[in-house]
Amino acid sequence: MFDFLLLFTSVIAGVLGAILGLGGGIILVPALTLLLHVNIRYAVAASLISVVATSSGAASTYLKDNFTNVRIATLLEVGTVTGAIAGFLLAQKINSTELYFLFGCMLFLSAVLMLKNRKTPLPGDEHAWAKNLKLSGANYNVAGVPWALGVMFVAGVLSALLGIGSGILKVLAMDGAMKLPIKVSTATSNFMIGVTAAASAGAYLLSGDVRPELAVPISIGTLAGSRIGARLMLKMEAALIRKIFMIVLTLVSFQMMLKGLALHE
Repeated sequence: MFDFLLLFTSVIAGVLGAILGLGGGIILVPALTLLLHVNIRYAVAASLISVVATSSGAASTYLKDNFTNVRIATLLEVGTVTGAIAGFLLAQKINSTELYFLFGCMLFLSAVLMLKNRKTPLPGDEHAWAKNLKLSGANYNVAGVPWALGVMFVAGVLSALLGIGSGILKVLAMDGAMKLPIKVSTATSNFMIGVTAAASAGAYLLSGDVRPELAVPISIGTLAGSRIGARLMLKMEAALIRKIFMIVLTLVSFQMMLKGLALHE
């Protein structure tokens, strides 16, 4: 029964991770710890391995269909890595308990803002950096590059301070600041999270927290789910993807706020 639940949860995590560009950790870690009573360290380690699998499974499909913007992914990773270094240096000096609550509030506000109709950038709205770096795609322009880099820096800081993935903020940066189509945002985020998770997974592997009996079935499930999710995403309406993302964003925001309140008590 345990193996079946593990595999089923992994497939669902892979499907949603591929569609939304978030990785499977948002689903896997709570499921493993709360439902299957797995140690949190082993759950996080297995989740990171699964994110690499999700990214690999979905990225090949998205790259082939030209949804992934590799130039944007490379640029934004600079902001994430810089923020992660800053967060690591701040981790010893800042109490992160209150940050969970503030982060949850920020995510909830972002979900509310996503309800507003936004306009696709016109040719004249293309940011100068985007033009110089050739970031725009064949059917869309890119705006707000400095804002997106700022969001990615914050994402890196929060990842280091709170030990969370930054897939949500990656999608928000591309969708909200750069005004990319939601499918391009999620596809590019899928490409990026694999790179980020691979580095973190290596650290957990060296520390001995990666358990093969968990990591192997989870990776198989998420890889299969990501293949399904990638094909579904290509056929789904952009409005539906945005609605699903807002629902997940709202759930995660409340989870973060509750965690912050629990740690504060």
